Amino acid sequence: MTILPLLLFITLFMGKRAIGELPVFDFLVIITLASVVGADIADPDIHHFPTVVAIIAIGFLQKFVSHLKLAHRKIGRLLTFEPTVVIHDGKLLNQNLKEIGFSIDNILQMLRDKEVFDISEVDIAIIEATGALSVLKKNEKRTLTREDINLTGLTSAISYPLIVERKIHLSVLHALQLDEEWLYEQLRLRQINSITDIFYASLNAAKELHISLYNKLLINIPPIKH
Repeated sequence: MTILPLLLFITLFMGKRAIGELPVFDFLVIITLASVVGADIADPDIHHFPTVVAIIAIGFLQKFVSHLKLAHRKIGRLLTFEPTVVIHDGKLLNQNLKEIGFSIDNILQMLRDKEVFDISEVDIAIIEATGALSVLKKNEKRTLTREDINLTGLTSAISYPLIVERKIHLSVLHALQLDEEWLYEQLRLRQINSITDIFYASLNAAKELHISLYNKLLINIPPIKH
């Protein structure tokens, strides 16, 4: 238990960090500290002095690297991830999702956490270096206050995953009283020849179909740098 006060002091010394949004290097520091302290607590035969030295050294290393990252932006970029655009103009960018190892389900859940239930409302969405999702809604979909529009209640639109990675969810069609013939007709109207071209498609209660294609060529999106 004598290690814990020192660990608390070193943690405060390293500075404020949002535990759920740690940069990569800080995350590694926390893991290393946990391993060092865990080994000391688990084995009574381990002398405290080497553990104390290790904890202090790790704390000063983290502080040094933090100052280095602030003084040299190139070093900072090497020690963390770059933000990645995953949705542009309501379309999922499957290649970017593949590069960062995020699934459609991951993105949809993170959108719901942001109170976005229809992907077509999104102008741009970015996975930050911390793994958090930042969302900018399209102008016409941005939230107004009730006072702005003089209403007592608002209902958010919701869309349902209809096609996920080439697989059709027939239950969604049936729930909205539609069938495959309707779906294929909608695809023909959009000049989409095969389900295999579709990365993700959603359908809302108004029976509006929104589609993200595999490797669809979009406008050149400038890279987002720290």
